[in-house]
Amino acid sequence: MSMRVFAPLAGIGLLTACAMPPDGVTKEDLVAFDEAVASIGCELVGESDYLPVELQTGLTREQVIETAAFRVAAEEAVKLENGGVRLITGSCAPE
Repeated sequence: MSMRVFAPLAGIGLLTACAMPPDGVTKEDLVAFDEAVASIGCELVGESDYLPVELQTGLTREQVIETAAFRVAAEEAVKLENGGVRLITGSCAPE
């Protein structure tokens, strides 16, 4: 597993002030992202998480990372101690 996967998530804090979807990511893409992340257990941590989300959504790795950052900025996801992200809405909402 490459640390390169986690490095872009370090910039999540920079997006907090302006919670705008990433360029080229549509509302339909956001729905597909949420469904794809939910299908893998609600967390994006490493390669085994990113690849299925990319395949299910058709988004690039960069778009998946940016969408995860957007979800954190919109308070629809949280950063994890291990450098990953967990969705906290929809079927991923805590009980």
